[in-house]
Amino acid sequence: MVKACFRELTAKVSFCTAIAPVWSAEAERSVPTSRDFGRQERPRTPDAAHAKAVSRFACHRTPYSLPAKVRHGLSLAVALTAGTLCCLAGAGELPPLTLEEAHETALRNHPAISVADLKALAARQVTREFRAGFFPNLSANAVGVGTADNNTRLAAIGALNNPGIFDREAEGLVLSQLITDFGRTANLTGNARLQAEAAANSAQATRQQILVAVDGAFFSAQRAQAVTRVARQTVSERQVFLDQVSIYATNQLKSAMDASFAKVNLEEAQLLLSKAQNDLDAAFAQLSAIMGLRDFKAYHLIEQPLPPEVSTNIADFVQQALSSRPDVISLRNQREAALRFARAEKELRYPTVSAVGAAGLVPVRDAALSDNYAAAGVIVSVPIFAGGYYRARQRAAELQAQAEAANVRDLEDTVIRDVRLAWLNSQNAFDRYRISKRLLENAQLSYDLAQARYKVGLSSIVEFNQAELYLLSAQISLANTQYEYLTQRSVLTFQVGALH
Repeated sequence: MVKACFRELTAKVSFCTAIAPVWSAEAERSVPTSRDFGRQERPRTPDAAHAKAVSRFACHRTPYSLPAKVRHGLSLAVALTAGTLCCLAGAGELPPLTLEEAHETALRNHPAISVADLKALAARQVTREFRAGFFPNLSANAVGVGTADNNTRLAAIGALNNPGIFDREAEGLVLSQLITDFGRTANLTGNARLQAEAAANSAQATRQQILVAVDGAFFSAQRAQAVTRVARQTVSERQVFLDQVSIYATNQLKSAMDASFAKVNLEEAQLLLSKAQNDLDAAFAQLSAIMGLRDFKAYHLIEQPLPPEVSTNIADFVQQALSSRPDVISLRNQREAALRFARAEKELRYPTVSAVGAAGLVPVRDAALSDNYAAAGVIVSVPIFAGGYYRARQRAAELQAQAEAANVRDLEDTVIRDVRLAWLNSQNAFDRYRISKRLLENAQLSYDLAQARYKVGLSSIVEFNQAELYLLSAQISLANTQYEYLTQRSVLTFQVGALH
């Protein structure tokens, strides 16, 4: 790279020195800027932009015949500057990043997604807990008892039974099986299953929230990059213009006021560049954070194709949002789960029928005991009166189900509003983008006319500066509206639940 840049530097010195003698005072009266040197695509780096603009100025025909020493020194200095900046231009290449890569990085690294996924897995285990009530419960017992007297009985045990206790050592199994509880276990299992589905949909909603945040940060960084490129290009061009006018003023070919205005314009451009660079760093900090990266990273963001104008049929967007958004589906799952839980609480007042069996061995025992045992039976438990306890639980669950239904209705209304706002914002952003394109075309035409008038001395530098300001404002406006439209389209896609 260094050898190539040195060859380019040598060529610039030779070329500019060769054409310097042909500068003539018979050329039209003008003050060229870097915009006069062809509408070429802007370079990717500001240093290269300044180098090209300065080198073109050095090699361009000027309307005034400067002293030979000045011409030669200026040509050599500018060529050296151009060659040096060329060598530096490629030294700071940033790694490229597409929007899809940003999505993948965020989905892989962001802790909020891990939290949502873990909660969804935990909710699935709760479903297994309740479903276990349908299966037999088998347990093993081993008992060793010693008594002070034979056939001791416990007298003060806080219960009606008064069992006798014998010296023994026994092992056995106890098996219990629920026969029916009239749907309570089934409804509790259904409640847990719906809660698990709600947690899974909430995890999907979290993913979409992260993705729309990545889109916003990505497009904000692209907008900041575009504004920074405009600012750097403006600084380069105004520096060239200042250098040019300063030379003319030194040789009394232009007034000192022109040089003063050119210096003010350069300082304004430097202020713009300083703010643009700070906004760019802030945008990359936000992008790095939303991607789950703790270290600050800057990228060369790959441009995304501009989507077409949004459809005018908003009813389709609303219907898609109500049927596809994971947060809406999650809240509906919670409403259904609350209804199942209310039915389960109602069934607390119904009987419970279960079967119980036990069997075992008694190798060490009192003479009154057998060496083994086995028994089985059916237990029916019927709640008769609990002081309103079961009724209160049922009523609380029913009220909670009604609250969940109201939450669903509230969220659906909010979604309809958000979809309409996102649709309006997308349409407005696209209209502003089209207007900004026309504004840039008109500002460019105004700038060209003002420049031509200034060349022939029909207007002052104030008019030329005003046209240049309008052009700069139009360039920034186009960058802002372009990426604002991309952001609003991403928000609309998120609002309808189609962001993946």
